[in-house]
Amino acid sequence: MSLSRQIMESFSNGGRTKPNSQLKVSNLTRQAVLADCVEVADDSETRRKGLLGRSRLPAGEGLWIVPCESVHTFGMKFPIDLVYLDRKKKVKKVRSSVPPWRLSACLSAHSVLELASGTILMTQTRPGDTLEFAPALPPSDGRINPDASVPAGPKPGNK
Repeated sequence: MSLSRQIMESFSNGGRTKPNSQLKVSNLTRQAVLADCVEVADDSETRRKGLLGRSRLPAGEGLWIVPCESVHTFGMKFPIDLVYLDRKKKVKKVRSSVPPWRLSACLSAHSVLELASGTILMTQTRPGDTLEFAPALPPSDGRINPDASVPAGPKPGNK
């Protein structure tokens, strides 16, 4: 079974993506993280909606649309970066800072990664690079878990 199918199946429930499933996307070629909070749009409803309705896309976030060869930014309120991928997660094409009311396509792509504007420039992602998709770590709320293990140190009374 392919890695992409394993990732997709690990995040699916009866063909639908779990509401809180998120991925971390890294560029293995450039040793850079593109985003650590990427949602998956893998059914007709989530693929059709995409990023519409959002007022912005913060750095470190994104949307992976699978399958997809083209996107539009009609009705969007902010520019986005686009990374077109083949089935092996190899970058086929990139488009930086695509403004609202535009069309973009790559007919040889299998999926599209929509990212915050500036991500491609910051990570130097280029066609031919290989990306890795992995489960994202759950967000930390900054509180200390009292049940978490603490590194062992000298115990009181021991020398």
